[in-house]
Amino acid sequence: RGVAADANEPAGTMARPMTGMAMPPPQTGMRTAVGTSAGAGGAFLAGTIREGRYTEQIYGMVRDGKWSVAIEVLSAKLLEFPSSRSAASLLAYCYYHSGDYQNALQTYERLMRMCPEVQEYKLYYAQSLYKAGLYEPATKACQNIDEGSELEGRVLMLQAAISYDQDELLETKALVEQCPPDEAATIVNEACILYKEAMGVDGGAPQPEKLEQARLHFVEAMNTTGFCAETAYAIALCYYNQRQYGPALKHIAEIIEKGVREHPELSVGSQAEGIDVRSVGNSTVLKETALVEAFNLKAAIEYTMRDFEAAVEALSDMPPRADEELDPVSLHNTALMRMELEPEAGFRKLNFLLSNPPFPPETFANLLLLYVKHHYYDLAADVLAENAHLTYKFLSPELYEFLDATLGVQTAPEEAYRKFDDLSKRHIDTLRALTKSIQDARLQKDNEAIKASLKSYDEALERYVPVLMAQAKIYWDREHYPMVEKLFRQSAEFCSEHELWKLNVAHVFFLQETKFREAIRYYEPVVKRAADAITSVPAIVLANLCVSYIMTSQNEDAEELMRRVEREEEEADPEKQCFHLCIINLVIGTLYCAKGNFEFGIGRVMKSLEPYPKKLGTDTWFYAKRVFLALAETLAKHMIMLKDSTLHDILEFLGAIEACGKSVPTKVQDHPDRPVDVATANVSFEARQIKQLYVKLRQ
Repeated sequence: RGVAADANEPAGTMARPMTGMAMPPPQTGMRTAVGTSAGAGGAFLAGTIREGRYTEQIYGMVRDGKWSVAIEVLSAKLLEFPSSRSAASLLAYCYYHSGDYQNALQTYERLMRMCPEVQEYKLYYAQSLYKAGLYEPATKACQNIDEGSELEGRVLMLQAAISYDQDELLETKALVEQCPPDEAATIVNEACILYKEAMGVDGGAPQPEKLEQARLHFVEAMNTTGFCAETAYAIALCYYNQRQYGPALKHIAEIIEKGVREHPELSVGSQAEGIDVRSVGNSTVLKETALVEAFNLKAAIEYTMRDFEAAVEALSDMPPRADEELDPVSLHNTALMRMELEPEAGFRKLNFLLSNPPFPPETFANLLLLYVKHHYYDLAADVLAENAHLTYKFLSPELYEFLDATLGVQTAPEEAYRKFDDLSKRHIDTLRALTKSIQDARLQKDNEAIKASLKSYDEALERYVPVLMAQAKIYWDREHYPMVEKLFRQSAEFCSEHELWKLNVAHVFFLQETKFREAIRYYEPVVKRAADAITSVPAIVLANLCVSYIMTSQNEDAEELMRRVEREEEEADPEKQCFHLCIINLVIGTLYCAKGNFEFGIGRVMKSLEPYPKKLGTDTWFYAKRVFLALAETLAKHMIMLKDSTLHDILEFLGAIEACGKSVPTKVQDHPDRPVDVATANVSFEARQIKQLYVKLRQ
């Protein structure tokens, strides 16, 4: 019920896969062998390949992208013939394409020792270093390739790719300018440089006007080569960063449609249908279709538009792969999407990415914000201290100040409040300037300027609201609600139409216990907007509105609201747990108990959890047990007397809860490093303990 509930809303920033420099994959270093793989299944082992057909069948595996099978066969062959250049060359190629760059490095090192005069192996070794994220050794490896060889153009492209990944755009430009200007690869590389300049990733100021130039370069490249999924994705990415989501989704749909039509074996959408399918792996075909990038970008767009279900669905539609096969962007987005359901796994994935660069640029900020959102302030402080070198690169000054103030609340709340106040003043100055821009544009009747100013105002407001909520939370945690109300009144000039602001204003009025009518005024519009799907409104909002109705003698309105919730829950999926009506009754029951009417209040609480399998959950039990413990304390102090029948009902209720609550946890893991004891942290255990307490009280 608190301001803090959504104070850190920006925590969910989807990672957007960056456009990459064009770079050719290593070749096998062997002549092309014509042949087909034996057996449709393609599951070859060393002993199943017929004598005299190794070359044909191994090339068949390579052609079909069956890297793991080919690696198994070739590894066995290399053990049998350690000096076989052909086997080593093919094995290194397979390692590279399967994404096992460490083994590719070792095998190319072996080939370089076997054939020091072959320059191709030096190039492939450098490429493997680059793909493994070892940029400095990759640069040195490029210098070891003989100058004037026919590989010079490819070496130049690789050096440009290394510089590009390190955001050294001036050096990248100088290298790209040495490439043939009319080639599609050169045009793509120029577009990639423009894209990064537009985003300001080289430390300079963002240059949004260059996004359009980058997009036009990508379009020119695609006009030259015909449809290319990777280039189409790059165009969609430019549209995404220009906030033109319609054209971006159109290009994404084209990529997905073409990928599904031409490659049904990639099982697009099979995970969403609940079918247990095998991983398709990171095949060359999958990379060429750009399906992974397209689904990630689609998820990012849906997430930005706050359609979280559609974002989850987009990630589920992706070709199935095991967690260990996921690329950094997919791993990041999967962690982010499932953070509410699996926070421990989410934090583990984000920490893994942070310790294994390269990772999506959003990873560092999201990990910090999510730690703060889940109140793991010590872990956030540790990550910030251990990765000080990432602060300048991945955190804006504004975000760093916000995190610094938030972490400071734990040790120096007065200083933190002052920092939030300074941040708020800067945000308000920005909002005032944008308000003036909107007024000027309206006076000039410039529709484009009005649209641009309104968009900038909305974005500035979204940046201000988390700062305001974090500042208000300092007083909220101290239960100084009048001061929270004062802060909200001061910000009403800018935030009065913001949904989160209105909801928290309602909470503040509600908890002051003298302003229920004011609370109703803010709660009612939230409920009315969801008239057709009332269970989409947070249960605590409905519960607080019902209590406000009761406290202002509007019992009929409270009953009508509860009937609407009950009807909607009855029409919902019978297999799905619905807690809205249960929580409303729990809050009302708690209210009566707080006012001293335990007989009625405790009965309401027990009734609210029926039927137990459908209504019993971690949160509902948390609120219910507080009432039983408060009643037990009051009875122990001999402050009230209960009827024998009520005590009998309580014991029966606790017995029933004990019988069906063993699988319901009472505590989620509240710290990644502190596991929960499942033997005691379940409803059955706690219900048994409380029942024993009441048995003693009855005696």
